[in-house]
Amino acid sequence: MARKKNSSAEVTGPRIRSAAQRLFARHGYAAVSMRQIAAEVGVQAGALYMYTPDKQSLLYDMMHDHLQALLDSHAALPDCADPVARLEQFTRFHIRFHSARSDAVFIAYMELRNLDEGNFKRIEAMRRNYEARLQDVLEHGRAAGVFQLPDTKLATFAVIAMLTGVNTWYREGGRLSLSHVEDVYWNMVRKAVGV
Repeated sequence: MARKKNSSAEVTGPRIRSAAQRLFARHGYAAVSMRQIAAEVGVQAGALYMYTPDKQSLLYDMMHDHLQALLDSHAALPDCADPVARLEQFTRFHIRFHSARSDAVFIAYMELRNLDEGNFKRIEAMRRNYEARLQDVLEHGRAAGVFQLPDTKLATFAVIAMLTGVNTWYREGGRLSLSHVEDVYWNMVRKAVGV
């Protein structure tokens, strides 16, 4: 017997999360209902609760998984002893990783305000972990006399904001290749730290 398209047997957590991610990125978390997510997947709203207890958990899980993938992928990079090489590696990694996940990045940055207090603290700790990795690079470079920075924390925020900003305008297949964008941004980061 052939299955009906979109039967409950075909509904999976990843399909629900994918639909929710698209809708949250397009309309904003607050404007999207569980019914809209269900309609996007093609199921009754009640079926969603087999995969997530509520919309807040869905948002938290998306952010957590995105940030965990970011942290794990960054940790898997080869070690670099030279601070300039480490900073270039971070710059290129950040642009490449984020450009492949524009909806997840948008949600991770723009929907923080919609997390409840406990979830916010957990996500913020993960973000701080990532920021600390860049700050460590900058502090080592400053201590080695390679980077000219009065405030590594402030420089960390500035560099991450600049690199993440690529997601607001870059589109694959556009005028610039991603590798060219990485080159240009690396040159700007390099100059910003005094190299």
